[in-house]
Amino acid sequence: MEGGSRGVLDGETSIEARLREIARRAAEERGLELVHVEFAGGARAPVVRVFIDKPGGVTHEDCSEVSTHVGTVLDVEDFIPSTYTLEVSSPGLERGLYGLGDFEKFAGRPAKMKTRNPVGGQRNFRGRIEGVEGEEILFEDKTTGRVRVPVSEVAKANLEIDVEEEFRLAEERERQKKADAGD
Repeated sequence: MEGGSRGVLDGETSIEARLREIARRAAEERGLELVHVEFAGGARAPVVRVFIDKPGGVTHEDCSEVSTHVGTVLDVEDFIPSTYTLEVSSPGLERGLYGLGDFEKFAGRPAKMKTRNPVGGQRNFRGRIEGVEGEEILFEDKTTGRVRVPVSEVAKANLEIDVEEEFRLAEERERQKKADAGD
């Protein structure tokens, strides 16, 4: 997490830190945002997952270029101890939230969040991100109302798609297209 905050990145290894730096450089050189890097699968079959994004969404070409760059650097530096699988993709509609910057960026959006320890007597939250104050996430939970969650307590968080809202927005865009075509 930015600014020395921990949380969902606790326990990062030196391999993960190196992967993150390689992926960050590859993404930024192409005008992309590095959303997250995962090193999973264990020693026998490691999987490196790189999630990238940009306004309007990433293209197949974006993913391919980042994959080629990251793969070449990993092959040259050879610091992953066995054969690995590299996956580069968009974070998806229900993208993960990995730092205070993500919670600021997506304020007002529906999300769900799980904490390491209970906050106000609960660990699972579903509702809307209200914003960030200091090192705390302000969250409007559907069940308990407004809560303040220290970022250090976040175990996992991601956006949630409000299907009804998405349909409403799509219908609105269609009406606007028809109105524009009628001019």
